[in-house]
Amino acid sequence: MSHKGSLLCLPTGMHKWEVASPTDITLESLGPVFAAAADLDVLLIGLGKDIAGLDRSIREALREHKIIVEAIATGGAVRTYNILLGERRAVGAALIAVDAVR
Repeated sequence: MSHKGSLLCLPTGMHKWEVASPTDITLESLGPVFAAAADLDVLLIGLGKDIAGLDRSIREALREHKIIVEAIATGGAVRTYNILLGERRAVGAALIAVDAVR
């Protein structure tokens, strides 16, 4: 499967995500994550090539839904997502697209 652009990987499937940079991440853009909260324990957020801060209100909203959030570079998020998915963990990923991953 191939996809260009940012992607939400959730128990409901793979979804196009209209986010191009960490500053585009909002409670609204994470709406599908909150809708799937009952089926998620962990959300990996791939922030692009570099690590950036994640707004406190987003972290608090995820915590209120009992979702553990890990915000890291997209390459690491993809690798960790695949491992946790292989272990059949309740994991989701919100991945900002990058041109190339190391």
